Amino acid sequence: MTWQYDFPVALIMKVAIIGAGVSGLPSIKCCLDEGLEPTCFERSNDIGGLWRFTNNIENGRASIYQSVVSNTSKEIMCYSDFPYPEDFPNFLPNSKLLEYIRKYAANFNLLKYIQFKTVVVGVRKCKDFESSGQWNVTTEKDGKQETTIFDAVMVCSGHHIVPYYPVESYPGIKNFRGQHFHSREYKNSDGYKGKRVVVVGMGNSAADIAAELSRTASKVFLSTRRGAWVLSRVYDDGYPWDFCYDTRFETFKRNNLPMSLVAYLNESKMNTWFNHTNYGLQPIDRTQFKEPLINDDLPSRITCGFVVVKPSVLDFTETAAKFEDGSIEDNIDVVIFATGYSFSFPFLDESVIKMEKNTIHLYKNVVPPALEKPTLGILGLIQPLGPIMPTSELQGRWLTRVFKDLEQVGRTVCRWIMWNTWMNWHLLLA
Repeated sequence: MTWQYDFPVALIMKVAIIGAGVSGLPSIKCCLDEGLEPTCFERSNDIGGLWRFTNNIENGRASIYQSVVSNTSKEIMCYSDFPYPEDFPNFLPNSKLLEYIRKYAANFNLLKYIQFKTVVVGVRKCKDFESSGQWNVTTEKDGKQETTIFDAVMVCSGHHIVPYYPVESYPGIKNFRGQHFHSREYKNSDGYKGKRVVVVGMGNSAADIAAELSRTASKVFLSTRRGAWVLSRVYDDGYPWDFCYDTRFETFKRNNLPMSLVAYLNESKMNTWFNHTNYGLQPIDRTQFKEPLINDDLPSRITCGFVVVKPSVLDFTETAAKFEDGSIEDNIDVVIFATGYSFSFPFLDESVIKMEKNTIHLYKNVVPPALEKPTLGILGLIQPLGPIMPTSELQGRWLTRVFKDLEQVGRTVCRWIMWNTWMNWHLLLA
């Protein structure tokens, strides 16, 4: 008689995926590709995450302004197995990018694995985690909580939810008579006609908002602490910037040439469009190679005087902003803090991840290194020099293969136990 000990269907690895955005959706597909059983929890009523624009700010969800356009081109930011339609523009308004995300989800039939309007309130290790690697995932829907055991967890909730809002650094803001808020609350330029606005920060959001408001407000002051390299979406010979900047050859130069030479070549190239020093945008650290600031309008708005670049804000008075160079701008109506976001995973405890100064150390930028079993990963918690979508997909493919290897080990152990049990009974009855 031949005995076959197939692993029970119930023991197929069950994976919880938190978030149905640009990291969560490919994670579902990666699980399916590896024969795992995914269940995705999405707190809102739709997919898209960051790229789904709404007029209202939703609690616990990323928020974008109406005019957001992708900073990377469609050819480079698509998922590996689903190219963009030919008639889509090179750089995508948020509505077009959301359309692509919907097409991706529909093409691979991913929606049936998503539980909408379901909030993950807790992810805790099971009591036997050291041996099983399993997690208790507690969710809440319609006011009712439910806890389910999962073999693995993929956290895809993003890092543009909790605003970093450093108002404590400016004691005078308490007396400021105008409006002040984080850029997360900004939606469009309506209502800013004739106003004097200070935008604090020098990231992509700060530059976009400053350039947009400069067409409505009477004056916009853009306060930067470190400066930034600014690139246009249209680069050499009319190609998208990432076609030219994110090549293997350019990356090889950045990674292998002496730092002083790399800094010189980078600065020379960045200043071919305009001299950053003349515009008050020269980075303090010339060697920085983080993602460049992508903005087609900012230099023009600066040279026309509609946007005035200022150094760091020291403090505020009832009506004015004081800057580091000693200058004061009076009659300020609005202050917008485009100061970024803080990492936040309220459903995880400190035994899983430890944050230090808004930094989390992860193995391969995915798995918390302190875990006894690598059955939880955080995807998309990176700022690549290029698009996030294919990077998240690669992370998902790697992580699900880690999970699959663990599952195969589990299958082998289970078969060995079943075989050993059968042999013991066989000898006992012989």
